[in-house]
Amino acid sequence: MNKLFLIALAMFATANLMAQDNDPVIMNINGNDIKRSEFEYSYNKNNSEGVIDKKDVRDYVQLYVDYKLKVEAAKDAGIDTLTNIRTELQGYREQIVYPTIENPLFLEDQAYKTYINTKNHYGDVDLLTCQHILILMRQDATEQQQQEAKQRIDSIYQCVLAGEDFGELATNFSQDPGSAKNGGKLPKFGKGTMIPEFQDAAYALQPGEISEPVKTAAGWHIIKMIERGPFESYEFHHDNIVKFLNQQQGFRDAAAEALIDSIAKEENVSKEVVFERLFNDMIAKDDEAKNLAQEYYDGTLMFEASKTMVWDKAQNDKEGLTSYFKKNKKQYMWDAPHFRGVVVHAKEPQYIDQAKKLIKGVEPSEWATKIVGLNTATDKVVRVEKLGVFKKGDNRFVDKHAFKSSEELKEYNEYPYSNVIGKMLKKPQTYEDVRGQVVADYQKEKENEWVRSLREKYPVKVNWDVVDTVNNH
Repeated sequence: MNKLFLIALAMFATANLMAQDNDPVIMNINGNDIKRSEFEYSYNKNNSEGVIDKKDVRDYVQLYVDYKLKVEAAKDAGIDTLTNIRTELQGYREQIVYPTIENPLFLEDQAYKTYINTKNHYGDVDLLTCQHILILMRQDATEQQQQEAKQRIDSIYQCVLAGEDFGELATNFSQDPGSAKNGGKLPKFGKGTMIPEFQDAAYALQPGEISEPVKTAAGWHIIKMIERGPFESYEFHHDNIVKFLNQQQGFRDAAAEALIDSIAKEENVSKEVVFERLFNDMIAKDDEAKNLAQEYYDGTLMFEASKTMVWDKAQNDKEGLTSYFKKNKKQYMWDAPHFRGVVVHAKEPQYIDQAKKLIKGVEPSEWATKIVGLNTATDKVVRVEKLGVFKKGDNRFVDKHAFKSSEELKEYNEYPYSNVIGKMLKKPQTYEDVRGQVVADYQKEKENEWVRSLREKYPVKVNWDVVDTVNNH
């Protein structure tokens, strides 16, 4: 065998080993190697300055293993193949890839089209750069106000004729706040962009000339021509157009998509193939992007798996929630009584009495529906605040009628009579009385059971010697 080839092979093997040593496998989850750099990125991000509940590295390993186990469960359940998930993941990948793609041909093409469209908009007439001084005058101004405005503009015009600096006069006296601070200078404009009287007076001037006072719908103006000339060349506007295009939302995405499309057509492959190659090239060169992409992928799958396999099921498991509440009643005790019921507002007091009769023998969850049945299409006689569990201070009407507060209560004008229907509770009677707390705790219990089952299902191997080198290599 060729000696040089053997040397090269040995050098390649050595380089490969060095690369492996530089980023060793920290753990294996269900046959998937996880490198130290990926774990280190996650650990440092979630234990940075300002994080209250910081973990040491070994404690964080257990959390990270649980996280990765949920990702494996998501993949086994086919969550990564769901259309909405694939769309979300692809959208994120595009967000991090597209800004890195340069498409100078597309940029130049769009820049030139923008130039031509703008030039055509202005036509062959000159573009003007002017200064002006404005004295405002409302169109409905009284005769006296009109005279005062005319006298003021005439006075300023005399100062202009006397040779006083136009810019200083504009700054001191012009009532156009946008231009006054710039010595009265207006942005460059063409025909069709200004008030007709102003436009006609401006186009009648040559550079350096100053108009007599001009009356428009806005008031009185004095105009000074600074320069005028045809729309400049593409080269003159090129850099500003490019800057403008790059600042437009979606432009870089459009440029990236155009490049991907052109490569796909040239190579006779799908755009998906081209994008995948660009994405892989990017993450091979950029560790930060690689870690971000992996984090988003894992996080999306983990969240969706937790939601569909645990959280949603637990939240809707009435039997399980009831059983959990009964077993853990003591941890949901109240410091003070609560009121469970509804608040009813009525136009007349008899409607509250009718409401009380309507709900006899009816499940509390149906009370509001029953009571609003008193309303007709033409006459809304009652208004109901939905069923709830209230402690003192939660609701002013409950405080007044259930907790017997002595504070004066202001009723609604349209519904001047109010009362509550329900009962006082010294302690929660069902999980619905403390639903938020019970659901959260029950979800946590079911999630812990799920994780234990995943640890039994998927093999986990942690290289603790590598763990001890995190942030210390």
